[in-house]
Amino acid sequence: MTRLISTLAGVVAVIFVLVPHEVAHAYVAYKCGDPTAKMKGRLTLNPIKHLDVAGFLLCIFTGFGWAKPVPIYPYNFKNYRRGLFLTAIAGVVTNYIIAFIAYPLFIATNMIPVPDNQTVEFFITLLQYVFYLIFAYSLSVFIFNLLPLYPLDGFRIVESFTREINPVRRFLKNYGYYILIILVLESYLCGILQEYASMEAARYFDILGYIHWFAENIIGFPITGLWDAVFGLPVGIDPLF
Repeated sequence: MTRLISTLAGVVAVIFVLVPHEVAHAYVAYKCGDPTAKMKGRLTLNPIKHLDVAGFLLCIFTGFGWAKPVPIYPYNFKNYRRGLFLTAIAGVVTNYIIAFIAYPLFIATNMIPVPDNQTVEFFITLLQYVFYLIFAYSLSVFIFNLLPLYPLDGFRIVESFTREINPVRRFLKNYGYYILIILVLESYLCGILQEYASMEAARYFDILGYIHWFAENIIGFPITGLWDAVFGLPVGIDPLF
């Protein structure tokens, strides 16, 4: 039952995390003068327009993933560097706002009395998982997308501050995707070794695991600290799992 709930919650959470992220890119690009994403039908909340199958599944099962990159033509921007920078950070800023909203909803659902009814208990538990995963995934996507690796938002930020001939920028563009694949596979392998081979030491080699911990506990602390104080809870309540 717990596996079913966590999987369903993961599907819902990923949609609420990745779709607004991409819509934010499209909207800011349009406001900065580039209508490419709008003309390609990406200025919509329709998940089908945004979700990438591989990135969607990875985000559900690992907490890290991606959607289809929003097409932009930066030379349309009224101000090239400003437009590129604002478009790049739009997605992660949106994710942080979503995390800020999802966390108090998670706390509130934990305060709902659970009646002696399996159906009602199922849906309350599902809501708890959904809001917690939206919070956790939003922060993970926030920090993950700031890695300066192509095609993530962090690389777009690097683009906005450097010239095309910059050797570091060229390296990140040429090899960033492969580095990302290695990081995701390495993290997945560490998870498999922990779960099925009882190799707890594998978690010390999980690079994305450290990024996830940093995202939730350091980047997310202003959110958890504020809302825990508002609800009169000890700072940093225990997660669901």
